Amino acid sequence: MILLAVLFLCFFSSYSASVKGHTTGLSLNNDRLYKLSYSTEVFLDGVKGKLQDSVGYRISSNVDVVLLWRNPDGDDDQLIQITITNANVENVNQQRGEKSIFKGKNPAKVIGKENLEALQRPVLLHLIRGKVKEFYSYPDEPVAIENLKRGLASLFQMQLSSGTTEEDDISGNCKVTYQAQQDKVIKIKALDSCKIERSGFTTPNPVLGVSSKAISVTTYKIEDSFVVAVQAEETHAFGLNFLQSITGQIVSKQKLELKTTEAGPRLIPGKQVASVIKAVDSKYTALPIVGQVFQSKCKGCPSLSEHWQSIRKNLQPENLSNAESVKSFLAFIQNLRTAKREDILQILKTEKKEVLPQLVDAVTSAQTPASLEAILDFLDFKSDSSIILQERFLYACGFASHPDEELLRSLISRFKGSFASNDIRETVMIIIGALVRKLCQNEGCKLQAVVEAKKLILGGLEKAEKKEDIMMYLLALKNALLPEGIPALLKYAEAGEGPVSHLAITTLQRYDVPFITDEVKKTLNRIYHQNHKVHEKTARTTAAAVILKNNPSYMEVKNILLSIGELPKEMDKYMLSMVQDILRFEMPASKIVRQVLKEMIAHNYDRFSKSGSSSAYTGYIERIPRAASTYSLDILYSGSGILRRSNLNIFQYIGKAELHGSQVVLEAQGLEGLIAATPDEGEENLDSYAGMSPILFDIQLRPVTFFNGYSDLMSKMLSASSDPVSVVKGLILLIDHSQELQLQSGLKANVEFQGGLAIDISGAMEFSLWYRESKTRVKNRVAAVITGDITVDSSFVKAGLETRVESEAGLEFISTVQFSQYPFLVCMQMDKSEVPFRQFDTKYERLSTGRGYVSRKRKEKLLSGCEFPLHQENSEMCKVVFPPEPESASSGGWF
Repeated sequence: MILLAVLFLCFFSSYSASVKGHTTGLSLNNDRLYKLSYSTEVFLDGVKGKLQDSVGYRISSNVDVVLLWRNPDGDDDQLIQITITNANVENVNQQRGEKSIFKGKNPAKVIGKENLEALQRPVLLHLIRGKVKEFYSYPDEPVAIENLKRGLASLFQMQLSSGTTEEDDISGNCKVTYQAQQDKVIKIKALDSCKIERSGFTTPNPVLGVSSKAISVTTYKIEDSFVVAVQAEETHAFGLNFLQSITGQIVSKQKLELKTTEAGPRLIPGKQVASVIKAVDSKYTALPIVGQVFQSKCKGCPSLSEHWQSIRKNLQPENLSNAESVKSFLAFIQNLRTAKREDILQILKTEKKEVLPQLVDAVTSAQTPASLEAILDFLDFKSDSSIILQERFLYACGFASHPDEELLRSLISRFKGSFASNDIRETVMIIIGALVRKLCQNEGCKLQAVVEAKKLILGGLEKAEKKEDIMMYLLALKNALLPEGIPALLKYAEAGEGPVSHLAITTLQRYDVPFITDEVKKTLNRIYHQNHKVHEKTARTTAAAVILKNNPSYMEVKNILLSIGELPKEMDKYMLSMVQDILRFEMPASKIVRQVLKEMIAHNYDRFSKSGSSSAYTGYIERIPRAASTYSLDILYSGSGILRRSNLNIFQYIGKAELHGSQVVLEAQGLEGLIAATPDEGEENLDSYAGMSPILFDIQLRPVTFFNGYSDLMSKMLSASSDPVSVVKGLILLIDHSQELQLQSGLKANVEFQGGLAIDISGAMEFSLWYRESKTRVKNRVAAVITGDITVDSSFVKAGLETRVESEAGLEFISTVQFSQYPFLVCMQMDKSEVPFRQFDTKYERLSTGRGYVSRKRKEKLLSGCEFPLHQENSEMCKVVFPPEPESASSGGWF
């Protein structure tokens, strides 16, 4: 190889020493034409896939390089010309054979005549000390073709000494590290440091987000002080945090190798590079070396109206429990994101009312300026004829994956207007709180609309006089979780009447540990121990839960334990169950609780033998080393046996990230008169009330009232059926990740992950005075679809990897209480039905002319129903068994 390098006068001559204090890069010899071979190839598959099973393509060519000009005042200032010739496109998978999409097609047909001509036009590269000073090309060339030439030109940028620096190349402004060795130089590019303008967004919660890893290594091979070959490899790996079976990996390779040299043109004389470029061709224009954005045209794609008509039947109300409805929902969102306002509005205005709620879900979830304008033009908040549509719009806003300031500004403007429904007015304020939190999580706390929304929430809470308004602003604060709102929460928690106090404490319960300071816990201790006034036991137990969750002190735990035995009977049992649950589930407070229990005064039979039916239990739905799903069920009864509160929570944890998947709280009060029972202390004057308060995917929704007041209760007991009341129903875009990547080869990659749900959460409370029995029911029905779509596009050929997972699931909780005697009998059941799990993997290669290759795989599983323990006497965790049992299982029993 030494003789070969000498014979051909080398590809590049290099200097390993500094020249005038600068690090020297590559330098070409005068009057020589360098003949090289070049190829760039891309492989696309799952993270654990094999290269031979991947889809992708290879673009290969010959490359001619000549030195046109060298600055007379310094050898490190050069202008070189790079020309691509004999371009070709082929499969990377040699096993494709007769199925190759390139078979029988010449390069002009594959690449396109105009593209091929542009690809073979020379570019000029101005290098100073081995770094790109300027990139020159002809104007008005296709952007995708220019990017391919940028990818080749970027390989000519390097330095010969070790060190870390910043460079501009096709990937953007990137931090690069050089490692110089005897026979090679290794260039490592930190791709996560590259600054380049690209569109994209992601779901803010890491549980629903996407993890990625990117590596770029370029090796310059040196023999006898000459660079004879360049090899570059760039890898991008992606995985959905929530579901590890959805992954993707892009491997992009470049190879540049010297073949021969021959006599070339003489140097062009001149002291200024500008005059030399003009002498070569005055049409050359300086362009950024950084890759530019291009969009491939979609041939044969349906219009928005055509797409809607093709999926409309899947979004009929009776089909929402099927995964096909969610699949259609996600696909339509993608179409909506490129649609015009007028086209969206036209579909909204012409659709029938039974499908309109689902259409509103999709339009709102698109989250584009055009879709927002269209939906706001369509909805009339002053009319009571479209309340369902208004509510669906607002909830879709609350679940927005990447809300912007304009959406928040629009809701603030609507809140200041008039409403046909006070429920919608309350919902607007609650969702404003949710948007404030999401924008702050995305470093948008200082946006003008966010600042205005904060003032609206805090100012409204301070000035509110009506109980309904106070509750509304507290619910908004429960979503916004503003640190500056904690003083107001403490005021209402301690001084407010029952429901207001309880809501303020549950709002504090959602704050992170650093915000629950000693001052906050002092207030909560006063509430629990009733130092200043008598509080309802719902407020007291929640206050205790907040204390025990947030680094309780030794004395705080001891005082809580000492209170057990002095509380109302069912509250005694509830607090005892809470402490036992902390110990059994090894919660953070378990260590300090165990220390306190070493004292006989706190840990004795009298205290730990309290009877009753109230309980608190936490268990695992799923548990693996990297993640866990948990459920918890707290039930508090009144002394007369009537349900006071049930609280069902589901959490998902991945690493240190947490997602509050759902919470359904059923509350009842003031019902003792129905059975001539005596109310508990502090609850003698409570109005009859029953309702449900839901949290869904970290968003507090507007509570639903079953009845309010004795007359309303009697009316509904006489006229209402036992059918459940829907709390949340609709289509939700839950996972939403979009990313555009500029590969250093010049190719463009797009990464899309979406996850959607068709969800129906309902609840009911039934009372039978004849049988002296009460029953509560919470039912969750979900159809879910998650998709991953990764493509690599050159504008004339595209490779793609599509993964889709779909499932339908149901979870139902039923609690029945017979209070004809004490201790009353309680039966609790939580049923998980069979869950079908289907995964579809599609890999494809497709020419812009339409010809393509497709490979499909399908996997199916059926997860059986399983038993969830709901109290500490039955604490074995739910078992998931393959293959499934014929019938879905349930857990339950009298105790």
